Amino acid sequence: MLTIRLRRVGAKKRPFFRVVVTESGEKRDGKFVEVVGHYYPRSTPVQVDLDRERVTYWLSKGAQPSETVRSLIKRHLPAEAAEQPAPAAQ
Repeated sequence: MLTIRLRRVGAKKRPFFRVVVTESGEKRDGKFVEVVGHYYPRSTPVQVDLDRERVTYWLSKGAQPSETVRSLIKRHLPAEAAEQPAPAAQ
């Protein structure tokens, strides 16, 4: 099963994370299928860069986000309803 989760990179005491799609049995920093974003927890304000199209694609293919990634998606990607255009007035 595919999972969308964080992969830690960066120096000691200066974490930086990549949001990756990987097999659920892989190690935290092991092989991955695709990088779909980045997470910088030490910047002010916290910086989250997610590729909306790729995240949506992998979720549609059955990938399950980790709890942390689920909260990042909920907080930093606008809701699907908000991006749909309003119906035209006639």
